[in-house]
Amino acid sequence: MPKLAANLTYLFTELPLIERFGAASAAGFKGVEILNPYELEPAAIAAELRRHGLTQVLLNAPAGDPAKGERGLGALPGREADFMAGFERALAYARATDCKRLHVLAGMLPKDRRREEFEDVFVANLRGAAERALPDGITLQIEPLNSRDNPGYLVTTTGDAMSLIERVARANVRLQLDLYHCQIMEGDLAIHIQALAGRFSHVQIAGVPGRHEPDVGEINYPYLFDLLDEIGYDGWVAAEYRPKVATTAGLGWAKRWGIGPAPR
Repeated sequence: MPKLAANLTYLFTELPLIERFGAASAAGFKGVEILNPYELEPAAIAAELRRHGLTQVLLNAPAGDPAKGERGLGALPGREADFMAGFERALAYARATDCKRLHVLAGMLPKDRRREEFEDVFVANLRGAAERALPDGITLQIEPLNSRDNPGYLVTTTGDAMSLIERVARANVRLQLDLYHCQIMEGDLAIHIQALAGRFSHVQIAGVPGRHEPDVGEINYPYLFDLLDEIGYDGWVAAEYRPKVATTAGLGWAKRWGIGPAPR
């Protein structure tokens, strides 16, 4: 049975971020993740988690300046100091919220630059960040992002990610398996889940195409959830999709796993 978490950057957006914790709890979620928590103070997030009995399952490290098209700083040559400053901020949020997973974004690869140069920077940055995170028991996540939605992103396949993880060679650097991105780039989700068993420590879901509710589109998530159980995966499965309707009204897909509108 999946341990379902709500991505508060995507879900319940009809509410201010600070109110989404309560909405997620009322719908039955026990865990939450946030892509950009930095509009709130860490103490405010921690208070909401305690108030609603929620676990903060994932936070993203700062992604840089979106106005400049930045999608992470981890692999950018010459930005190592900026990356580490942002990572230290993320680490402070993780400590305050008892969050044990941080997604570290690589960044965009310019068309006229050597891929190897960016990968080398990412590996070095991840090694340093992993050492900083280790005393707090925090795992760093590398997530492949599909090139249709994120053209130019450095890490686009599970193969890309696993190659980098093997180079980093730190036990607290793991794969973040987003099945939406994986379906678009690679397909064969069941085969990937089996082949990567024990190597990923966080899963995210959405419907393909469109990134809407998980019961809309070409992926059979109930089958994949059973497969995750079979391989012994006991981590979180985060709903990271764009609701086609108001979030609560669209939670019918999760009813069998105890998620849905609060009873009146």
